[in-house]
Amino acid sequence: MSPASPSGRSSGKSSVDPREFKSFAEFYPFYLQEHSDRTCRRLHFVGTSLSLLCLIGLVVTGHLWYLLAAIFCGYGFAWVGHFVFEKNRPASFKRPLLSFRGDWVMWRDMLTGKIPF
Repeated sequence: MSPASPSGRSSGKSSVDPREFKSFAEFYPFYLQEHSDRTCRRLHFVGTSLSLLCLIGLVVTGHLWYLLAAIFCGYGFAWVGHFVFEKNRPASFKRPLLSFRGDWVMWRDMLTGKIPF
C-alpha cells in the first residue's frame, strides 16, 4: 500500500512490489488500489477505448499505423493518469502482462458499472 501524504493522497511510493504476485487474482486488488484516483481511471478508460477503436481500424484496413496508434493511446492516456493525477509509477513497468490484463478488466468493470466511472 502507498503511504499517504498529509492530504490523504498517495505519495506515489508503493511498499508492494508488483513482481511478488503469483496470479492475476492476487494482482488485481493491488492494480485497483494503484488506480484509486477517478481521473486516472477515466484516462485509462478513454485510452483503452481509443486503443480498441484503433485495433478495429487495423483489422478493417490492414494499415499497421493503427497498431502504433493503439499503443500510443493506451499507454499515453494511462501514463498521464499515473504521473499527473495518481502520482505513482504504472505497474506496467514491472508487470506488463498482468497490467495489460488489468487494464482490460478494469475497462470492462467500468463499462458495466462495477467500478465507478
